[in-house]
Amino acid sequence: MTVAIDNHSAAVTAVSGRDLRVPLVQGGTRTYANFDYAASAPALTEVTDRLAELLPYYASVHRGAGYASRISTDCYESARGSVARFLNCADDQVVVFTRNTTDALNLLAACVPGDTVVLDIEHHANFLPWRRNGRRVVPAADTIEETVDRVVHELATKPAALLSVTGASNVTGEILPLDRLAALAHRFGTRIAVDAAQLAPHRRIDLRACGIDYLALSGHKLYAPFGAGVLVGRRDWLDTADPYLAGGGAVREVTTTDVEWAPAPQRHEAGSPNVLGVAALAAACDTLGSLNEADATEHERYLTARLRDGLESTPGVRFLRIWPDSTDTVGIVAFTVDGVEPGHVAAYLSAEYGIGVRDGRFCAHPLLNRLGVDGALRASIGLGTRADDVERLITAIAALVDRGTGWNYHRQDGQWGPVPETRERLAPGSVTGVAPCTPS
Repeated sequence: MTVAIDNHSAAVTAVSGRDLRVPLVQGGTRTYANFDYAASAPALTEVTDRLAELLPYYASVHRGAGYASRISTDCYESARGSVARFLNCADDQVVVFTRNTTDALNLLAACVPGDTVVLDIEHHANFLPWRRNGRRVVPAADTIEETVDRVVHELATKPAALLSVTGASNVTGEILPLDRLAALAHRFGTRIAVDAAQLAPHRRIDLRACGIDYLALSGHKLYAPFGAGVLVGRRDWLDTADPYLAGGGAVREVTTTDVEWAPAPQRHEAGSPNVLGVAALAAACDTLGSLNEADATEHERYLTARLRDGLESTPGVRFLRIWPDSTDTVGIVAFTVDGVEPGHVAAYLSAEYGIGVRDGRFCAHPLLNRLGVDGALRASIGLGTRADDVERLITAIAALVDRGTGWNYHRQDGQWGPVPETRERLAPGSVTGVAPCTPS
């Protein structure tokens, strides 16, 4: 992978769309500054290369004798090894392919034989699925240490089958002490699951070393946006639970009166799988696993610190944080600008500066309520982020506070946009030559 030095930071540039030009409302174009990695990351070049290589061989898997089918089957099954190596899975853990983190955690929720304890800071994907089998919510405290103490008290007071926590907050990027939480959970006979959707793209995770029992992640956040996700976990619960979906591929034998289900992972992968999405995810795991972790982390921390420092010097900018004693975060910065709605700010950044950020409540309503805001802006950094992107965002927010917007903006049906909208949008097929259209 190509690594370039950019303004004293190491920036991995081999991602799709890195040189994308987007129109500005005032005319002209500018290279797109993508600060929405936490929602969906662009594909690594190695990922798109592997898909291009596999596409001619795409065929049904597991039950085909044709050469293409054999190639597709080998690719699909070998992807489990790529994921297992990337996460350093334990011997009794299996890799089940899903659609995304939400799908993976819903699958796990259907397998847990008892209550699940969660914090009130979770993404909805790790908050809503547990309602079906007994969800116990622990309110986060004012510090990480107090929060850990509250979890211990909850587990000691009443047994639970599972503790499920985020690896890194999708709102603030703050990282929980997973190894400590795993050890504490195991002390009380409780297993631990981790929503690693935000952590895995930024930090290497060692399941053996941390003692994590179950982990879920999404390919679209791991530089493989092709519709595949993963649930990795201990086999026993997955082998004894009812299949997540009933259908072909999940069985050993079927009669008109009975069925013998296959063990995991096949037990929970009924139907024709997303072979290309799984291949993309495996390519991302292989590529990220080969990176120099120290360099990638230094790159991210440098840019995150620069963004925080630049925004902090702007009057009226306020950061969202859960705990003042948190010492490590991934490249996510959530903030508000006094007197301007987040959606308005996001529309301005896109229209006048070619910057993409996320605004809203980030599928974490309890956490935003806890932090006392109805919505915020989130700028997230990834492998393709360059220092000049960060400087552009800092400049744009400073200009907004100092002079206001350079264009008129209006909210309609909850969505902010420039008025008039002068930027053309591409019609279906326009990438290959159909003329673009302008929405009415």
